[in-house]
Amino acid sequence: MEENPAKAPPVPGAGGYRRRLWLLVAVSLAASVLAGRGIEVFVAGQQMATLTAQAGETATLTASVLQAELEKQRALPLVLAQDPDVMAALRAPLPARLEALDRRLQQLAGAARVSVIYLLNAEGTAIASSNWQQPDSFVGTNYGFRPYFRQAVRDGAVEHFALGFVSGQPGLYFGRRIESAGRPLGVLVVKMTFDGLEADWRRLSMPVVVADSRGIVLMTSVADWRFATRTPLTEDDRRAVVASRQFGDAALRPLPVDRRPGEEALLRLPGTDAALPVAEIAVPVGSTDWSLLVFASTAEATGLGRLTGALGALAVLVVMLGAGSLALWRAEQRRRRAADEAATRAELEARVAERTGELRAANERLRAEMDARRRAATARQQLQDELLQANRLATLGQIAAGVAHEINQPVAAIRTFADNAMGHLDRGDAAAARRSVASVAKLTERIGAITGELRTFGRKAPVQIVPVSLAEVLDGALLLLGHRLRTQHVEVKTAEIAPGLRVMADQLRLEQVFVNLMQNALDAMAGQGNGTIEIRVAESAGQVTVTIRDNGPGLPPAILEAVFTPFSTTKPKGLGLGLVIAHDIVAEFGGRLSAGNDKAGGAVMTMILSRGVAAAPGGLAAAG
Repeated sequence: MEENPAKAPPVPGAGGYRRRLWLLVAVSLAASVLAGRGIEVFVAGQQMATLTAQAGETATLTASVLQAELEKQRALPLVLAQDPDVMAALRAPLPARLEALDRRLQQLAGAARVSVIYLLNAEGTAIASSNWQQPDSFVGTNYGFRPYFRQAVRDGAVEHFALGFVSGQPGLYFGRRIESAGRPLGVLVVKMTFDGLEADWRRLSMPVVVADSRGIVLMTSVADWRFATRTPLTEDDRRAVVASRQFGDAALRPLPVDRRPGEEALLRLPGTDAALPVAEIAVPVGSTDWSLLVFASTAEATGLGRLTGALGALAVLVVMLGAGSLALWRAEQRRRRAADEAATRAELEARVAERTGELRAANERLRAEMDARRRAATARQQLQDELLQANRLATLGQIAAGVAHEINQPVAAIRTFADNAMGHLDRGDAAAARRSVASVAKLTERIGAITGELRTFGRKAPVQIVPVSLAEVLDGALLLLGHRLRTQHVEVKTAEIAPGLRVMADQLRLEQVFVNLMQNALDAMAGQGNGTIEIRVAESAGQVTVTIRDNGPGLPPAILEAVFTPFSTTKPKGLGLGLVIAHDIVAEFGGRLSAGNDKAGGAVMTMILSRGVAAAPGGLAAAG
């Protein structure tokens, strides 16, 4: 039986090639637009998160500095109100006595760096003042109508921010009532101004304001915003503020901030017509009802997002057009070769008289089997790639969580040493301040070492396990926690550790373990009042066992069973990662960390490490 000669299959011509080319252009443009938008949103989001975090840190630090200045000045009126010379001046205001008190108040105002200190008698008349020699001296002026005088007489103490009646300069008035045998004799007033702080704020890259509970701006780095309001006042509130004369003739206009739901706030700075997109960050000022706000410009973050998105879109467009054009050109070449081959194949197929069904079926089965194997191989490779990517992301997440948890402790210690340095400088103790600053430098090096682990993606940085002094490590941890130990009145009982006792570990990471364990103990004993942490060290053949025990409530049975499982915690705001990180660090050293409860009460953490020896003259060290 003969078959008709096979005909060559039709092959697409040049028209099909042009249609595919235009389709490629359209698809490339659409993909580049989508990719550019996605990149823009991602980059802008990352930049906004960084900007918000930095602005929050700036606001918190600025509020802490302001709070420290307030706390420093609060004690002055309390001490002066009990001074015998002040009491004597109120009982018998002799000219010589008042002049001596004027000179003393003048010296105190200069030493304390306050605007003015003055003494009011029971009628509110200033009988002594630190500015007694100045043209605008308060001496002889009656301040009985001022709210801070009336409130101090009524309540005994007052803190009142207002515009100066004589000087016209805004400031915070600290008033303290002076009395004898239950009878008010007068009021001691200290006025504190904030020109220096506002000058420091003006050097920042973002505007700063401090507002009271009503939203009225008391202090600001932008002079035109003083006594503006965060939001428009009600008519009743406005009338009450104007009637009190607390801020003089201030117009109480709202701040030039346009807040729109779901969009960035727009801020207009004085002297400019352009609106600046900003992120508004507010933090409370401790020991007051004030709020400190910073306005961080988001223009750079959004601009960088747009630029990156545009560059990404351009890159996607170029790659897709280049790769697609090359693919289409090759396809066209194949089409032309296929046309030639089709003519030859048609001529050969015309000579084939018959084909058996069995050969065709076998060929189809073989083809189907090859396709199935090819799909299985592709699926297996995709699964392997997904597993590797998931593992990499999980590792990165664990490192990031550990850094976020561990970095809070040295940052808190840096704050403590910085405050100590300021206190030492105020007392003129330069050597103690230098030691505090040196401690800050060491702690910043430690933070750098912790965050350095994120330089490699998805894997831990190599650890240097060498013989380290156990006493030095413990001293370092106690140094970090010293302030909190003293604050909580927790006693640390440490058995004497031989100076030459060394263990195989990385010194920085071992110190982190001690800090974690003792920090957990302090958290458990918070509010207890008689806290004790006992640290014991025992040596055995080739091993050193360190036991840390507290007299807190101990670990609940449910937590104890999963104490080294991530996110298992008894703290309301804890992440449940501290003990997991400590356990992993000790395991890296070849040691073991276990947890339990003491029969007498409290939690017990036991750490077993390999003993180390000091480096030999030849530079070698080995585990004991």
